[in-house]
Amino acid sequence: MINFKELAQTYKTPLYVYDFDYMTKQYEELKVAFKGRKSIMAFAVKSNSNLSVIKHFANLGSGADCVSIGEVRRAFLAGVPKYKIIFSGVGKSDDEIREAIERDILYINVESEAELLRVELIAKELNTVCRISVRVNPNIDPKTHPYISTGLHDNKFGVEIDMAKRMYIRANNSEHLDPVGIHFHIGSQLTQAEPIYESAVIVADLVRSLMALKIELKFFDIGGGLGVKYNDETTIDPYNYAQLILITLKGLDLTVICEPGRFLTANAGYFLTKVLYEKQNGLKRFVVVDGAMNDLIRPSLYGAYHKIEAITDSKTEATIADIVGPVCESGDFLAKNYSLPILEHNDLLVVHSAGAYGFGMGSNYNTRGRSAEIAISDGKARLIRKRETFDDLVALELEFLQD
Repeated sequence: MINFKELAQTYKTPLYVYDFDYMTKQYEELKVAFKGRKSIMAFAVKSNSNLSVIKHFANLGSGADCVSIGEVRRAFLAGVPKYKIIFSGVGKSDDEIREAIERDILYINVESEAELLRVELIAKELNTVCRISVRVNPNIDPKTHPYISTGLHDNKFGVEIDMAKRMYIRANNSEHLDPVGIHFHIGSQLTQAEPIYESAVIVADLVRSLMALKIELKFFDIGGGLGVKYNDETTIDPYNYAQLILITLKGLDLTVICEPGRFLTANAGYFLTKVLYEKQNGLKRFVVVDGAMNDLIRPSLYGAYHKIEAITDSKTEATIADIVGPVCESGDFLAKNYSLPILEHNDLLVVHSAGAYGFGMGSNYNTRGRSAEIAISDGKARLIRKRETFDDLVALELEFLQD
């Protein structure tokens, strides 16, 4: 059991806490699910980009799925082998593409015909060959929140099947492109298996049609998105998930690449915040805490639910309250209409399932420093990111301050 009270006393709040042993368990469960096929688990760095987290997965054998050159650099710093690093994302700049090619990563996931032409041109300028994959948009409804849906034509990601085929033909005929993989990712927090299977069928059929054109791929990149339990969701068993994919690949000699993020980190993470005080506006009860939307924006941005546990000596009957932070926005809340006992100053709230898209989506809005991050491994806590100070926040501005 994690002693949250002791951690809050030692490291102060707001505070992120990550259970590395839980991350290991999740990684190994997913890796074993694909043991019948050559596979690479490429951790989705955007879900939790702390260097110690990336390194933890690298030590387990993971690669890295990156969506900016900054994430690519983080992967290298954390010791991820270059042949397990993938660079995805819709809007790669020329400088990002150039650096990715020069670093000789596994491949660049190309998201449009225009991007393919830029990659080809830059590879030509560098007098080299760039390995690429094309992200296919199978136009399948992932049955998830619209903000994290990525596999429909309404979404900005990927290209439709006919366009993908033309791009592969172009790449195959190019002296500076090497089409080695195919990629799809229909969304995040997926809790229904059917859309995943339907997408895999469509993309596997495209692979077979490319084979008929003598375009031989090596990697079948299924993205990530495997859902987790925040509240009462019914999730997909990793073994069943793997079998759905493998069924579609019969007769194809491809290495499966899986890009888990939330599945590995979400329920390994906790966000700790202290109660400042309570207030009552008419019939409305508010619990004001020191954590805010700049620390954990998912509730404000998505209306996301997180289980919240009160660590308190209070024996009062629980009543409904909004849990709100200090940021000067009405949208600054961690939960609305949540049942809690009457809380006192310095009582602790533990926000569960905060290990994915928590700290990484944070900001310095209202000139608030971001919280510290703590790793728990074998029952021992260690600091993996210091709390930001005011001096940190103004460091890039002071030299330009004029009288």
